[in-house]
Amino acid sequence: MAGSHHISRRDFIKITTAAVGTFISAAIGLPAIDFLIDPALKAGKTDAWIPLGKLVAFEVGKPTLATFTRSTVNGWEKTVNTYGVFVVRTSETDTLVLSNKCTHLGCHVNWKADKQEYICPCHDAQFDINGKVLGGPPPRPLDRYTGDQVKVEDGTLLIHFLEG
Repeated sequence: MAGSHHISRRDFIKITTAAVGTFISAAIGLPAIDFLIDPALKAGKTDAWIPLGKLVAFEVGKPTLATFTRSTVNGWEKTVNTYGVFVVRTSETDTLVLSNKCTHLGCHVNWKADKQEYICPCHDAQFDINGKVLGGPPPRPLDRYTGDQVKVEDGTLLIHFLEG
């Protein structure tokens, strides 16, 4: 019988066992690897429209702190951060929204009504009511939400918040 291939029983069992083992490993292993890696590959939501409150609740000429929280998921870790902005209604129709983070090292500034200044407790930086640097080490004014980053819908003031 020329051209006929004969395989021994032992070789047949080795090949069959290897094929079945490979199939079972792939059937169990690939979903397990996907389960372990998938959370690390998912990108979290990095921006959103944040409601700060009813516009009429913010007094004209008086900076008011509005705080909100954001959750981020990084792989298997969930982090909840609290952010704040100062809302200053400059008139019945105009609103100024400033970050409460000092532009020097990121400490949270506080409004001091008696001095009419934002004061950073970390290095005694001072900012005026519009966020302009009055003194201290900050390299620039407080960050602002302007233009298409601020809107009013149904009487509620919203900011477009970008994580990071």
